[in-house]
Amino acid sequence: MLKTRTVLPVIALLAAMSAGAAHAASFDCESKELKPDEKTICDTRSLNDADVKMATTFDILSPLLAMGARGTMQEQQVKWLAERQACGADAACLMAAYDKRLKELDETFKIINKPL
Repeated sequence: MLKTRTVLPVIALLAAMSAGAAHAASFDCESKELKPDEKTICDTRSLNDADVKMATTFDILSPLLAMGARGTMQEQQVKWLAERQACGADAACLMAAYDKRLKELDETFKIINKPL
């Protein structure tokens, strides 16, 4: 039986592995109006995978949180998206942004009250 703390990373990893190279989970890579950060994410497999993992982790966490904590996490996500966008096409900046956000989401998961 998998421990609770290992389930979230396993689900996120499976989602990342199943994503196609041309599609990121949180936005449409086929859009004609991609911003520079989105285009770089779509064109870079490691960034695409990080985006899938981040979006999947966020989606899994959202219903597990109480309303106030969920609202805070959503506000943090909006702020983070602006920070990501500020990276433009800089792949190293984008990867650092994803690493930071994934660590924040992992910390959020760790503090959720879990049944025994």
